[in-house]
Amino acid sequence: MSNSTLDKRWPWLVAALAIIGLYVVTMDPDAGDGNSVANPRQLGSIDDISALAEREDLNVLFILIDTLRSDHLGSYGYERDTSPFLDELAENGILFKRHLSQSSWTKASMASMWTGINPWRTGVTSFDHIVPESAEMPAETLKDAGYRTVGIWRNGWVAPTFGFEQGFDVYNRPRPLGLRREVLAKKPTLKGGGNDEDIAASMIEFLRVQNDEKWFLYLHMMDVHEYTYDDISALFGSEYMDIYDNSIRWVDGTIRIMFEHLIDQGFGDNTIVVVTSDHGEAFNERGFEGHGRRVYKETTEVPLIVSLPFKLEQRLVVETRSRGIDVWPTVFELLGLSGPEEIDGRSLIPDVMAVGRGEAPPEADRIGYSHLNQNWGRREAEPQQTVAVSDGPLRYVRSFIGSQKIEDLFDASTDDAELQTLTATETETLDRLRALIDGRLEQNLAFGEHETREIGELELNQLRAIGYDVGGK
Repeated sequence: MSNSTLDKRWPWLVAALAIIGLYVVTMDPDAGDGNSVANPRQLGSIDDISALAEREDLNVLFILIDTLRSDHLGSYGYERDTSPFLDELAENGILFKRHLSQSSWTKASMASMWTGINPWRTGVTSFDHIVPESAEMPAETLKDAGYRTVGIWRNGWVAPTFGFEQGFDVYNRPRPLGLRREVLAKKPTLKGGGNDEDIAASMIEFLRVQNDEKWFLYLHMMDVHEYTYDDISALFGSEYMDIYDNSIRWVDGTIRIMFEHLIDQGFGDNTIVVVTSDHGEAFNERGFEGHGRRVYKETTEVPLIVSLPFKLEQRLVVETRSRGIDVWPTVFELLGLSGPEEIDGRSLIPDVMAVGRGEAPPEADRIGYSHLNQNWGRREAEPQQTVAVSDGPLRYVRSFIGSQKIEDLFDASTDDAELQTLTATETETLDRLRALIDGRLEQNLAFGEHETREIGELELNQLRAIGYDVGGK
């Protein structure tokens, strides 16, 4: 991002500090002097990664960029310059090359990510399902370990009414501070709804007043989901996919500003930054657009970038399969904490250490699953499960068009976009993967019965406003 872009945004964000105090419990008037500084993080090694678990001062900044597919980032091979700052983080950190979300719908995906459990076992597969209190969430684990826990979110599917607030000291939607003309000119429908600059302003103030208490800050950003951008980030045209790429560039600049404030406030050498997404986005690769309909590659392959409290001289690229359910076991191992035991996910740190030491992966490629109840938004419809299983370069996908079952088998080693189905020729492989997913779907729920709550029309309309067709028959 150019300096002119940063210069244009700084005045707005600095002004916002005067009116954002929503997330402050302990005030420290001496924290920070408001001057931006260069990134002072020192170089670190693979041994320094192992030593993180012995430290007592680590914070966690967890950035969730809603609706971000990995193959639209430069660090994942995209030809457009959509993500210069995220690419910079990846260049000095850890990039997980083949990261799979467990659903293409936010609530199901996030429930799996937070609990480490696949969707059909979380029981969160319909619009009125909630995460039960018996689930152990990362914020609960971190709070018990002495962390101050704060969540700032803009997607209604992760609202506290659905159980996602468990373990957070503060869990709020940011107050809209007003939209700049440059943003409204590109997205006039945003009036009154705010954008991710509200999250940035809230984070900046949160950091400004911190004392020595360890913290975990979760930021759920929505501007890519809402295709928001301004005139400076409008680099790639005005077609549907162009606007999506413009919004990635816009959010990339917002995250750069947040990161520079992290450094400015003295948290660069004791904060782990995790950047990931809940699902991707389809652009008519196979006849539909958006997400929350199927679980093909374009809506389930997402980024996972981990920036450590030091810079690696050369980035670590983990080529083995990683999954959303693996994210928090990985973070817990970095912190030296024990998370829930009865989960489907596993730590990725053994894979990271193997890459750093030039060794073979410690185990065969993980099998990954994605799942979506295609009727998640309908009140009275019976569940209709679309599922995918990824095994090495192979991916089996089962979906429905009406009542007609569709089965696809892809081999990414010869068909990277996964558009040529092999169901007619690879029957043995098809049978094996079909049986694999069928066996998983017979597993019992992890938390007992499905738990639901009544959702009023006002709340449904708020969800409809961000593009979801929900609540019908």
